[in-house]
Amino acid sequence: MNLLAALASVRIFSRKASHQTLTTRWGKTLDPQHILEEYPRPQMIRDQYINLNGEWNYTVLSEKNTITKEGTLLVPFSPEAPLSGAGFQLKPHEKMLCERLLSVKCLPSDGSRCILHFGAVDQYAKVLVNGKVVVSHIGGYLPFSADITDALQEGCNTLTVHIEDRSDTSYHSVGKQKLKRGGMFYTAQSGIWQTVWMEWVPAVYVKKLELTPLYEKETVHVSLLLNHPISGCSDAEAVVCHVRDMDGRLISKGICTNQSDSLCCYSCYCDVNNMHPWNPDDPYLYTIEIQAGEDKVTGYFAMRTFTIEPDKKGLPRFCLNHEPLFLNGVLDQGYWPDGLYTAPSDEALIYDIQTMKNLGFNMIRKHVKVETARWYYHCDRLGMIVWQDMVNGGTYYAPFMTWLPALFPKFKLHTSDRIHPLFGRKNVHGREEFIRECKDTVTALKAFPCISTWVIFNEGWGQFDSKKLTALFRELDDTRLIDSASGWFDRRQGDFKSEHNYFAKQFVTPSDRAFVISEYGGYTCQVKGHTCSGKTYGYKICSSQEEFQAAYHKLISEEIDPLKEQGLCGAVYTQLSDIEDEINGLMTYDREVCKL
Repeated sequence: MNLLAALASVRIFSRKASHQTLTTRWGKTLDPQHILEEYPRPQMIRDQYINLNGEWNYTVLSEKNTITKEGTLLVPFSPEAPLSGAGFQLKPHEKMLCERLLSVKCLPSDGSRCILHFGAVDQYAKVLVNGKVVVSHIGGYLPFSADITDALQEGCNTLTVHIEDRSDTSYHSVGKQKLKRGGMFYTAQSGIWQTVWMEWVPAVYVKKLELTPLYEKETVHVSLLLNHPISGCSDAEAVVCHVRDMDGRLISKGICTNQSDSLCCYSCYCDVNNMHPWNPDDPYLYTIEIQAGEDKVTGYFAMRTFTIEPDKKGLPRFCLNHEPLFLNGVLDQGYWPDGLYTAPSDEALIYDIQTMKNLGFNMIRKHVKVETARWYYHCDRLGMIVWQDMVNGGTYYAPFMTWLPALFPKFKLHTSDRIHPLFGRKNVHGREEFIRECKDTVTALKAFPCISTWVIFNEGWGQFDSKKLTALFRELDDTRLIDSASGWFDRRQGDFKSEHNYFAKQFVTPSDRAFVISEYGGYTCQVKGHTCSGKTYGYKICSSQEEFQAAYHKLISEEIDPLKEQGLCGAVYTQLSDIEDEINGLMTYDREVCKL
């Protein structure tokens, strides 16, 4: 590797002092009265729900609790996102109150409950209904809910969300957000950034549904949690499951029984005879209907299994349904120029996934972000395998965590990740919070068939105790694979030896684990009129689309493809789209130009 050439290729300095807001085609046609109205939880659907997206009032308070800003914004767009209409950045010392009215014509007398759901609020949220606290939540990436029935009154009700966001000034999980954006770090966002909704449910209702395909047995394990035990009927009448194929034909019927210490837990096994396996070329999904007392929910699942198995040469390979499959992946950070973390529409989510499929990718690595549930649903139904990163926390030390592994990919530093201060993990509360969020992330996403791999750490960002964390993930989910440390401090844990390589010639090193290049490429190509920043950040500069295309195809044909025979079982190109200063995407930031 030519180190000087590598350093010269990383453009991080301003070409000119300019910044323009880009708007996607979906942002241009956004209807403020109808924002992201699709059912927010496709893996557990009820017949009706109430969407609370739209115009909310906001008030910003200073550290001294004086009002500094007030107005209206569009939920679920953060105040930093142009589509919100607010146009400000919430500072770490500030508080934001978001408020709207709820209309309840009459309170039911049959014991029905009203459940309020938040897809995600960044970073700390305290939710009040009519001045009564109904739930508090820490963590900007995960869903939470509350039973608000007892706080409601007939007629007009006030819903208030108190929000604080420390962004990158604390140990909380932040992903790529930074208050002073630049380079590979992007505009920090805050507030409500996923759909807010509520639903009325029976007095006894399904709180949680988990569907686990048992591929070899051609069965699906159904596990569900109720808020209360069902009384007044036998197990044979309590919880009934119907499995249907994609044509709606009944495949099997199961009776869930209580088989645990908790009277609220029910489970059963449903046969999936003559099963139709799921794969990227044939993303076959089964539907399951569950009747639990008076509550009815509909979910879906897929029959598939992910394993690492040796090929005829004894080389470990990623396998889908016991067949080797090369993972042709692309890195996706989930940013939008007009919505930041929030896609402006469901169609926008679909466009990203389908475009990557059209380009020949069969895997997306969702990078240090947890997406809305509908994104994973579309990956399920369109046939896109997902590697899911955990969202990093702690503090960041660039030379140690990123530059060294990027510039010297063959150099191995066997520093113990139990030295917590070295990895920005000195704060014990931060480490404990990360573990809790790992558990909650697996719980929230386990239902989606597309997810094949959990990626715990990336390039040492906030890494700690990877041996312990890998064991934890094995306990949380033994149906999926683990990339314990992507790109740097490999402690020989997990199912993959995972390398990042942007500057050296691509290579494979012998390992008893499957070998993946989990980041590579990052070639820059500026498309005039479709960039929002006067800066350029990327790993190889291409002056035109033609040069970009030639460089990309040469990289694949001369460096990636030949390594497949040597044991390479996957490669993840950086990245799906341009983002602010980074113009190394396969598409422009506004998704108007595909560079390939």
